Amino acid sequence: MDLSDLIERNAQFAPLKPAVQFGAQSLTYGELTERIGKAARAFKSQLSLRTGDRVAILAANHPDTLALLYACARLGAMLVPLNWRLAVPELAFIVRDASVKVLVLEQAFDPAVEPLRTALPDVRIVGLDYAPAQGVSLTGLLAGDDGDGRNPLVEISTPLLIVYTSGTTGYPKGAVLRQEALVWNALMSQHMHDMTAQDHVLTVLPMFHVGGLNIQTTPALQLGATVTLHDRFAPATTLAAIERDRPTLTVLVPATIQALLEHPRWPTTRLDSLRAVTTGSTQVPQRLVDAFASRGVPVLQVYGSTETAPIAVYTRLSGDWRRPGSTGLPGLVCEAKIVDDGGQEVAHGTTGEVVVRGRNLLCEYWGNAQATAQALRDGWYLSGDLGTRDVDGHFFIHDRKKNLIISGGENVYPAEVERVLASHPALIDAAVVGRPDARWQEVPVAYVIRRADATVTSAELEAFCREQLARYKVPRDIVFVANLPRNAMGKVQHFRLKQLEDAGAISEEIGTPDGIAQPRAPLRPWRWPFGGTR
Repeated sequence: MDLSDLIERNAQFAPLKPAVQFGAQSLTYGELTERIGKAARAFKSQLSLRTGDRVAILAANHPDTLALLYACARLGAMLVPLNWRLAVPELAFIVRDASVKVLVLEQAFDPAVEPLRTALPDVRIVGLDYAPAQGVSLTGLLAGDDGDGRNPLVEISTPLLIVYTSGTTGYPKGAVLRQEALVWNALMSQHMHDMTAQDHVLTVLPMFHVGGLNIQTTPALQLGATVTLHDRFAPATTLAAIERDRPTLTVLVPATIQALLEHPRWPTTRLDSLRAVTTGSTQVPQRLVDAFASRGVPVLQVYGSTETAPIAVYTRLSGDWRRPGSTGLPGLVCEAKIVDDGGQEVAHGTTGEVVVRGRNLLCEYWGNAQATAQALRDGWYLSGDLGTRDVDGHFFIHDRKKNLIISGGENVYPAEVERVLASHPALIDAAVVGRPDARWQEVPVAYVIRRADATVTSAELEAFCREQLARYKVPRDIVFVANLPRNAMGKVQHFRLKQLEDAGAISEEIGTPDGIAQPRAPLRPWRWPFGGTR
């Protein structure tokens, strides 16, 4: 049995039920199963795709991403979702590192073909929605499918996904997830959300990340529910879809929740179809949770990473989800604990590193034995995140271990300071990093985004912090900026912020102290579609 069999079984039970809705297009479970079969047969017979081969996809959210995922599962191949916000050299590194055999891409990204072919001359090009000059269209490929569409020695333990992490230093690493990781991850999602085949999931986060792909989307499809898919997140489109399509579940990161709250339609949009909104990816300000809760929609929190597929710790809809700041309990079929630097579990309330064990974990970093050995020890994944666990077992995530600031021998967790700053009504967001200091070794420095109509000063913000934080935690400098460097899931890239500060490039890259400068667009050989800088 392989993962695609779950879609086929759902098609046998309910062939006419909508599986994926995308704009005016709707694929029933019968049609999705047929497309998966066509893709598997065509990729095997015409592109000679074998067990273990890699297929990369460069596209905004699209139903065929899901069809190709399950076709790869049937063939024992691995899908490599590419982050379309990356620059060409970053994409070239990934396709070369993964030794990609087939590259599937949308026409909007056709300018990337030649640079990527230079990085990997033997790669086969398939146009998702067009016919490339030196390739074949997916439509043409599927029209000529034949054969059985299966490879030998494929089972549920066969690797399926290579998802490249954003990385904090150096080059990204490809986390390899087996098919079974998606099975166990889905079981935890279903447990977390009380998900059934009657649910309707709205997916607006990018599926090149495990958050958009695996928190609700694949669990819903593997259970027989319906997924409405948007090519990308847009506040107006998301609010309209919630009111029109009446989904029961959706996943939003704090940055997208904030965008919804700031949209003029937020106060009047009907939200009563939603059983819950799930969030995570970074520290979640309580005001964002309260905004949905005040409209009658519970906000669930999930903790995990690319390496955990990503579900590891969560609050459950029918459980205790009203503990402010808690990300919940270890998942139904995985373990988690807090350990010290020696790997020993620490007492309740003591800060340590979060480690996770379960069959939802990555099996390796692609071609990187050293990184694999550093991350996986005795079956446990070392997350690099700092947290505590209360007496009832509920987890509280504080910060990345690498973000820790040691000031005069005292530990300062940037997330704690950021949480206080973000609670100020004049601010939209904040990020804190350490700055070298001759006396204290390091001191915290804050970069904040001020609301357009606000007039708060740095001195006022420092006074606000002093009311709620120990003196050594109060930022020694507060700088107003236009934006903050983020990865695809909205997480602030503290390492990038620190690099900019060390290089004296803050004003040039993320705005002036007045917060009015526009961010400089990344240097690229062409202009990426879908809007905005990455």
